[in-house]
Amino acid sequence: MLLSLCLALAHQAVSSSAQKPPFEPTWASLSNYRCPEWFRDAKFGIWSVWGPQSVPKQGDWYARKMYQQSDPDYAFHVAHYGHPSKFGYKDIIALWKAERWNPAKLMKLYKRAGAKYFVVMAVHHDNYDLWNSKYQPRWNSVNSGPHKDIVGLWRKEALRNGLRFGVTEHNVRSLNWLQTSHQSDTMGPLKGVPYDGANPAYQDLYHPPFSESTFTYPQHPTEAWIHEWANRTRDLLTTYKPDFFYFDGGVPFGDTGRQIVSELYNQNAAQHGGDNQAVVCVKKTIDGEYVDGTCVQDVERGAENDISALPWQTDTCVGDWFYREGIRYKTAKELVRMLADIVSKNGNLLLNAPLSPEGNLDSDAEHTLLGIGDWLKTNGRAIYGTRPYRVFGEGPHNSTGEMFREDTSFTEEDIRFTVKADSLFAIVLGRPSGTFTIRSPLTLGAHHEISSVKLLGTSSPCKWASSPTGTTITPPNQGENDLANVFEIRFR
Repeated sequence: MLLSLCLALAHQAVSSSAQKPPFEPTWASLSNYRCPEWFRDAKFGIWSVWGPQSVPKQGDWYARKMYQQSDPDYAFHVAHYGHPSKFGYKDIIALWKAERWNPAKLMKLYKRAGAKYFVVMAVHHDNYDLWNSKYQPRWNSVNSGPHKDIVGLWRKEALRNGLRFGVTEHNVRSLNWLQTSHQSDTMGPLKGVPYDGANPAYQDLYHPPFSESTFTYPQHPTEAWIHEWANRTRDLLTTYKPDFFYFDGGVPFGDTGRQIVSELYNQNAAQHGGDNQAVVCVKKTIDGEYVDGTCVQDVERGAENDISALPWQTDTCVGDWFYREGIRYKTAKELVRMLADIVSKNGNLLLNAPLSPEGNLDSDAEHTLLGIGDWLKTNGRAIYGTRPYRVFGEGPHNSTGEMFREDTSFTEEDIRFTVKADSLFAIVLGRPSGTFTIRSPLTLGAHHEISSVKLLGTSSPCKWASSPTGTTITPPNQGENDLANVFEIRFR
């Protein structure tokens, strides 16, 4: 009897220990985080930034700027829809039908483009949820607008195509970001007439009146808003169980934000037999908190200027974040070179290709994605599953290391390096104009003597010669392209 009791107590102690969550909502505990290998290997993902703000086809931040009398979006709104006291953002939502959206077809295209993970913007600063949100029951995509579970349908197709699935959350700042809807014209015939956000009937969308109207995180958020934000974020994460999650800034709201991060890590570990495979991307900005090693750093529209010891990510877009008519799209050439630069520095590229309000992808955007995919089909060995070399590369052009400072002006004078197994890849960011020289010392582990050089996509070996001033390579005069050319260097 006594032996049985002791064994039972011992079993209970072991079970309790095994059930103890591996992460707690403290920076000390979150510092035990390790970025999963799937993310480090993936390198390239596609992001869908789409929602009611796509309807006017005027690009990003329409829901805020349509209520600012001095902004061009206000003038556009009045001309096309009427005064925001009568026709507000709630009415824009009613116009979003997503009637031509085909997530199955689009996901096949994204996979063909070479993406290894897919991410959907689940809620923007406009306070509108793109799923059947328990805590935003009126203003979500199932109960209004397109009457579709946008997040759920994207997730289904991503998993069907073998892509990791993720979501992004931008709603922290909506409390103050949408306060412009509570204002009124400061001049003109309707001066002083409140916009529709001042109507108490719509405060579940526009929020109650709040003393701040900036576009940063709220400096003095109400407890009610912190509680609502946490409930909606938990609802999103527990319902769709993503492997990737993104704050549009630092970790918000102190203990509450850290609690969300720790819960996601623990939830994900439970899904994967105790192995946390979740990635949480966080920005090192004035908004919220960021601690190296607890998450993955996101550098919006920018890139590191050297190899980072920790994995990181750039997020950028083909055009504007939301659909904008007439904007010039980035080309496959620009984005392939950007991708090579980012990967050489231990980073990933998450690329948004904005959909029209109906759910279509422009032919120019599709052309860009297919161009990236064609290049990766030939040269993906130098991207997927690689790790940085001892130096990221060489050449006259480099990224600034800052957010919102993209550099897509790389040329054939710029070379980037990656490593996988026993191969060193030299990626020339353009078409070499004949023989070229790599100045950096080329070694791999203890191996210093080159045995072969080959241009990926060709069967003919390259001529090469080593000297104290560098390694001179002569391309085979076949198979080169205008985007970026990869030379695989192997050692004896």
